[in-house]
Amino acid sequence: MSTISETFHPSIPTTAAGIERRRWLGLAVVCMAQLMIVLDVSIVNVALPSIQRDLHIAQGNLTWVVNAFLITFGSFLLLAGRLGDLAGRKRVFLYGITLFTFASLLCGIAPSSGLLIGARFLQGIGAAMQASVILAIIVTEFPEPADRAKAMSAYVFTAVAGGSIGLLLGGVLTQALSWHWIFFVNLPIGVITFLFARVLLSNDKGAGLSGGIDWLGSVLITGSVATAVYGIVQVTAHGWGSTAVILPLALASVLMVAFIALEARIENPIMPLRVFAVPGLAGSSIVRGFIMTGMYSTFFLGTLYLEHVRHFGALDTGLAFLPWTLTVAVLSRGVTAWMVRTFGPLKVLLFGMATVIVGLTLLHSAGTGTPFFPTVFFGFMLMGLGIGSSFLPLLTIAMENVPPADAGLASGISNVAQQVSGALGLAVLGTIASSHTKSLVDAHVKATPALVGGFHVAFLFAIGSVAIGIVLAIALLGRVRGGQEEVEPLVASIEEEEVVAVAA
Repeated sequence: MSTISETFHPSIPTTAAGIERRRWLGLAVVCMAQLMIVLDVSIVNVALPSIQRDLHIAQGNLTWVVNAFLITFGSFLLLAGRLGDLAGRKRVFLYGITLFTFASLLCGIAPSSGLLIGARFLQGIGAAMQASVILAIIVTEFPEPADRAKAMSAYVFTAVAGGSIGLLLGGVLTQALSWHWIFFVNLPIGVITFLFARVLLSNDKGAGLSGGIDWLGSVLITGSVATAVYGIVQVTAHGWGSTAVILPLALASVLMVAFIALEARIENPIMPLRVFAVPGLAGSSIVRGFIMTGMYSTFFLGTLYLEHVRHFGALDTGLAFLPWTLTVAVLSRGVTAWMVRTFGPLKVLLFGMATVIVGLTLLHSAGTGTPFFPTVFFGFMLMGLGIGSSFLPLLTIAMENVPPADAGLASGISNVAQQVSGALGLAVLGTIASSHTKSLVDAHVKATPALVGGFHVAFLFAIGSVAIGIVLAIALLGRVRGGQEEVEPLVASIEEEEVVAVAA
């Protein structure tokens, strides 16, 4: 009986050119998986009103359609990343695609809110299994600096632009078909991704499970992150001082302390603490967290502003984010790599974060009668320019000095920093916006101006978050070497290609 590989791709190339082509096709596969994840995070937001009407979900429970995914996604990233290092990244990746695709089917056919929310929990686990090993696969598949820089650029475009693409796709599918199709669209993509990944990704056995798995550590770290994210997402509904928030965050802290104490004294930990000594990994993860607050706030607050203040439909809201998407697309064509080669990773990172602040400032200035162009248009465009300029330097600094055996864990740490900080930022800014809006309404301000006033205050806090990130980047990453030499060969190859194209 033939294997899937033999049936789908009977002659796997063994020549140098064939192996090289296979690597780049494999990159397209993992980027497709990353796109599915990023799309799923944002695509649901546009369809929430339709889901609420069809399934008769109470307003208080509607947030669980989003939060269920975020909780399991954030909490399983570290465990899945380490399992990839031990049991094989390709294996974990394929299992993740399978679970994610099956859960998407359950979401699409869900007849009730209970089944939909339960399926979203499963989707989050599948997404974590994929996302936790994608960066590790890229790092190990592309050891050469020029190739790795190209691969990282493709990943950055997928990760950064996918959110705005999700808003557009969600609007199209919801208006043209129904909300069910925002989940059904994952089925053919998941099957195709699985088949190509089965053939194109290199087989890796991992470090092996002979030393056993640190199951207690796995439970502690997964439980800590899960309860922390759960507590954070309760802020909007219950407030920071409620027991629904304080108790989970306190429990998360206790579990984290117990986890660190355990990992420091056992021989085969799920998270070797040595990984935090890798130059740039911890610092870049912290800085990434402050940037993500600004990024997620733009998607969340910007969508609410366009729909509730400017009365944009779902499709128009998605189209409004195109300046963001197109700007990131241009940067991914080697522009950011050239900037890093010319000015160094830290300077490019600081430029990107400063640009994010300018974009947020424009969005902060938007009022009830502000036209989309130029204020909101350039606000979104500058956000794309800033985020697109920041992520490649951060990823390069984070992964440059990570040992191959710990690449999956390092990938998981970077993703956890992104997801937890994103959830925390949304909870904080959402609470700030709603609280200020309520105070304005109590002061007899009309509903729409009060809503805009809440957005303005939240954007100010987002600006402050990114500004803190700039200070931390200078303090934590200023002495970290690595990154500039990573993209220098890439830029040389790009310049050669441009000369050839002009000559042709």
